[in-house]
Amino acid sequence: MPDFPLPITTTDDLDAFCRSVADEEFITVDTEFIRERTYWPRLCLIQVGGPQAAVAIDPLADGLELEPLFSLMRKPDMTKVFHAGRQDLEIFFHLMGTLPAPVFDSQIAAMVCGFGDSVAYDTLATRLDNARIDKSMRFTDWALRPLSDRQLDYALADVTHLRPIYETLRDQLAKTGRAEWVAEEDAKLTHPATYEFDPDKAWQRLKVRRPTPEILAVLREVAAVREREAQNRDVPRNRILRDEALVEIAQSRPADARALDRIRAVPNGFGRSKLGEALLDAVVRGLAVPADERPRPPPPRGRDGAPGEVVELLKVLLRLLCEAEGVAQRLVASSDDLERIAAEGAAADVPAMGGWRRHLFGDKALALANGDVALAIGRQGLRLLELDGDDLQDTTPTARNVRPARRRKKGGGRTAAETESAADDALVGKG
Repeated sequence: MPDFPLPITTTDDLDAFCRSVADEEFITVDTEFIRERTYWPRLCLIQVGGPQAAVAIDPLADGLELEPLFSLMRKPDMTKVFHAGRQDLEIFFHLMGTLPAPVFDSQIAAMVCGFGDSVAYDTLATRLDNARIDKSMRFTDWALRPLSDRQLDYALADVTHLRPIYETLRDQLAKTGRAEWVAEEDAKLTHPATYEFDPDKAWQRLKVRRPTPEILAVLREVAAVREREAQNRDVPRNRILRDEALVEIAQSRPADARALDRIRAVPNGFGRSKLGEALLDAVVRGLAVPADERPRPPPPRGRDGAPGEVVELLKVLLRLLCEAEGVAQRLVASSDDLERIAAEGAAADVPAMGGWRRHLFGDKALALANGDVALAIGRQGLRLLELDGDDLQDTTPTARNVRPARRRKKGGGRTAAETESAADDALVGKG
């Protein structure tokens, strides 16, 4: 494979690299960006790893066209491997208008493979590739040019170690029969709705104490005004107006500029600005929404049909099953999901009631809520008991070691065959 400049700054060099990896089964991908001063992330560097070479691509270089890379990202027969790739995919969606596919997210895979919640890249690099990641460049300003050698080395490490991480996790998933679990999660990452920022839904991320339908109707309108303004000006939302200001506007429903300016979180004189006028108009629209079309407040936590004791038991059950199966609890169900299961049963519209999660947890959660299974403390710890006629049958799952063995450094005392055998034992859960 030919050598490529570091970083790549011309379309010809980018095209040559993309053609050199076009027939590969997978590539590893990462990005560096800054977002502190903008609404949309500003892409500063793209790293791509093939089987023999990794490159850094400078999207800020004059005259560089990224279409050769976009064509690669759209190839349906090539897996694009990311780690915690949601923000990276958002960037590509914003630039390409479509999403890279298919993708494999190593953080999601690691959560299925027994590495816990939201495992960091450097942790996986250490465990699976015996690598030590220098994190000192993590918060550097990637928009400044020229990039230093240390910056480029750090950036390339994010895709070079991702190759063995991917290969190890991929093989483990195949041996444990969980590849479809990860594919189901990765499919959500490549759904456009995940990255479409609808201003009319911006209110849903704001927290309101004691919300009423009228307050939420006004909040929906004023939050949409701020969201559109932030998008059009490409600045962070809070540069336009802080969250607490929107909530206070929705709660007080000001009728004129003077009333708007009296709100503590609103800057002085804001009511007489064009945006202030737009917010006052939004208040009027919100108040005019018919009662039956206003958003409904969520039910209070722990009440309205969600018995607290049932929720607590479901938390215990979730921990028991996830620890036995080596799956991160957060990936299976959230606290809100458990409350909805306790309140609504099988009708709860939560991820745990479908797909692999239902098999792992959802069905047992319903059985526990219905009194068909029970939790008990025995000599061997927490046990799951299932009613079988008049008898109780112990159905506690056996804990499995689903994490792959660490890769040993050269000269570590094991032959390659011994290392492979040990890894296979760990992958299939042998004792």
